[in-house]
Amino acid sequence: MAVYDLEEQEKLDDLKAWWQQNSKYVSAAVVVVALVVIGVQGWRWYQRTQAEQASVLYQAVSQAVRANDLSKAKEPATQIVDRFARTAYAPRAALLYAKMLYDGGDKPGARAQLQWIIDHASEDELKAIARFRLAQAMLDEKQYDDALKTLDIKTDDAFTGLFADLRGDILAAMGKNAEAKAAYEIALAKIDPKSPYRAFVQVKFDALGGAQ
Repeated sequence: MAVYDLEEQEKLDDLKAWWQQNSKYVSAAVVVVALVVIGVQGWRWYQRTQAEQASVLYQAVSQAVRANDLSKAKEPATQIVDRFARTAYAPRAALLYAKMLYDGGDKPGARAQLQWIIDHASEDELKAIARFRLAQAMLDEKQYDDALKTLDIKTDDAFTGLFADLRGDILAAMGKNAEAKAAYEIALAKIDPKSPYRAFVQVKFDALGGAQ
């Protein structure tokens, strides 16, 4: 029993010696792990809080759109891009607000909102929608070169047909019928044959001479 006690005492002494030498490192490691855990939890809480607050502002913009009240949309639309730009709600609110601005005659304001989405949205689909609408606005304002430049980017297949169709509209407006026809042909190849939209593109293609 004495031998056992002696062995246990030696182990205890070794442990105490080791702890004296390494306690600061162990404590530091524990602190680091704790900070990481707290940081992850804090970041998740922060993201959740940000999303909740952004959601409230998005709903305010959406309600203003339904009421067709541009004045009520301005404050929440401005706040959401200023304070919650990294949330999924911000670019969606900007899309809604851009349409309201454009319909209300504030074309520069609408274009600024669309450009913000292109520059800041994390979802490629939203960027593509913003590019499409921005190019449409430029076409309406006869800024043909800028419109073509806006569309000059590789997109997901879901948008290839739409981009090609709009490119055809721009080229047709510029009097470049052969190039417009080629763009419409690409659009026809990419748009779902069952889509009613495709028939509209076909009409424009046929108006330029159709397949020859």
